[in-house]
Amino acid sequence: MRLPSPAQVRAARAMLNWSKIDLAKAASVSVSTVLNLEGRDPERVSGGSAGAIRVALETAGVWFIQDDSEATGVMLCPR
Repeated sequence: MRLPSPAQVRAARAMLNWSKIDLAKAASVSVSTVLNLEGRDPERVSGGSAGAIRVALETAGVWFIQDDSEATGVMLCPR
């Protein structure tokens, strides 16, 4: 599983209208981890924590778009 970029995490959170606190609770990580992954210092975030954030966002209906050409994006699944 490829981890989302900081921009993808910010966009996904915005699409869900989630605060950083909401995302941290959904992923069972600290708010500081969310802040780091979203751009403060993404290299400090473990793969497990980044994966938990990805799973929390996907569970809420976000699809991460990534391909081999480095194109990235997010979309919200229709419900």
